[in-house]
Amino acid sequence: MTKQWWKESVVYQIYPRSFMDSNRDGVGDIRGIISKLDYLKELGIDVVWLSPVYESPNDDNGYDISNYKKIMDEFGSMDDWEEMLEEMHQRDMRLVMDLVVNHSSDEHGWFVESRKSKDNPYRDYYIWREGKDGKEPNNWESVFSGSAWEYDETTEEYFLHLFSKKQPDLNWENPKLRQGLYDMMKFWLDKGIDGFRMDVINFISKVPTFPDAPSPEGKTYASGHEYFMNGPRIHEFLKEMNQEVLSHYDAMTVGEMPGVTPDEAVLYTGEDHNEVNMVFQFEHMDVDSGPGGKWDVIPFDLVKLKTILTKWQTELHGKGWNSLYWNNHDQPRIVSRLGDDGEYREKSAKMLATLLHLMQGTPYIYQGEEIGMTNVRFSSIEEYKDIETLNMYREKVAKGIDPEEIMKSIYVKGRDNARTPMQWNSGDHGGFTEGNPWIAINPNYKEINAEEALKDSKSIYYYYQKLIALRKEHEIIPYGSFELHYADHPSVYAYTRAYGNEKILVLCNVSGEKQVIENVASFDIKQADVLITNEENNKDDAFTLNPWEATAYYFKG
Repeated sequence: MTKQWWKESVVYQIYPRSFMDSNRDGVGDIRGIISKLDYLKELGIDVVWLSPVYESPNDDNGYDISNYKKIMDEFGSMDDWEEMLEEMHQRDMRLVMDLVVNHSSDEHGWFVESRKSKDNPYRDYYIWREGKDGKEPNNWESVFSGSAWEYDETTEEYFLHLFSKKQPDLNWENPKLRQGLYDMMKFWLDKGIDGFRMDVINFISKVPTFPDAPSPEGKTYASGHEYFMNGPRIHEFLKEMNQEVLSHYDAMTVGEMPGVTPDEAVLYTGEDHNEVNMVFQFEHMDVDSGPGGKWDVIPFDLVKLKTILTKWQTELHGKGWNSLYWNNHDQPRIVSRLGDDGEYREKSAKMLATLLHLMQGTPYIYQGEEIGMTNVRFSSIEEYKDIETLNMYREKVAKGIDPEEIMKSIYVKGRDNARTPMQWNSGDHGGFTEGNPWIAINPNYKEINAEEALKDSKSIYYYYQKLIALRKEHEIIPYGSFELHYADHPSVYAYTRAYGNEKILVLCNVSGEKQVIENVASFDIKQADVLITNEENNKDDAFTLNPWEATAYYFKG
């Protein structure tokens, strides 16, 4: 297995709108980020992934880009951005930018031209089709609810939008479009960035006949994902992108790829395949989703989670590369989701961090995760901002579903759980802004904030700091093999890592009850060093796990 800097790195995702506001307008910005770089450096961060800061009408919070080469005014100027990059590089931190090329904004110049006429030179930069029997070209459903097609009166045709109707899909079948996107990527790489996180990149190749999808009974629209996820030309397009652009730079790439399997991930991330370095897969993010999808919340099943993560650990080992994450801007807070965000908030947050960071792959920390930020419960739907949440709420209310029941799902799964402002201190608005924040802050900011965490040597922050340092000290963590133990235990997550003559045994109690287990593979714990633990009480028996305990043992020789 080739050693690479991005395999040994830890990435921190910044959602700029909610990170730090420097000019009192209630919106986080680039100068706010600059002011907090020392905080990230102290944590031990190697790479910052910055969610979009490009010019955008903000229909989907910046993932609808109207100008790929301009910074959104709300976030600052290109001069600010260049200063931020320089400040990161001075601290030996790299910058990965978001690459959103499945779709653009409908206010992008290309689409403004594209919709003018059927013979416009930019017409084929997007996907236009005639209607069928007085309706949409097919029955595909948008990820954000409703039809994936929007009728445009000017040319009396429909354009495809797998997301919002203000996010028309780009037509990757058009070589001129692809070249335009490659030129844009070079623009940023030449400025000195260190890679890209590629938004829904496995959606860019669609089955060209756009067939109807099998429709569930009683539903007007069907997901259609089998016709646009991992489509017929996806590997061709990514290899071309690599050849034209990425191979000329020392760039880290991670492809967001819903619906990808380990076998497909090996094709995308294999070192001799020349596509991307790693993928974001979502299988473990559906562990608490029922047959009705994301909003159909079911109890979390640890055995199911173990099965999923073990499959990814073992099937990519030596063939591809994993990305490790619990949180991002699209996911609820993990301590509320799989941990205990009440009495055991700190301990369960440390346990979840241990469980993930000692696996093979590149770990991603989402802003606020390192201080144990939790989900939020706004009192009314009016306080929520996310387009996915609002569309779903309207659709379900129209069907007569009880609003209180819908809100319960939003409290658990809504994307705004991740988007409340970063909690810096116990002052007004958590120190995020001196103005009115664009979205309300979580009321628990007085207890949960970075200032308090930095004062307490036993805080979640310093626990993450230690996990990050361990990854740099021990090659077994990035490169060792993985073996699961107690596969069927409903509350204990135990695994070993092996590399040369070294081993690590990781024991995690994913419950609020004490668990007693047998010695794993006859390890002699007396011969081990404790690598890291969240357990402060002295115990007679290593195999009696206190509530939410995580302890990792290191064996050498």
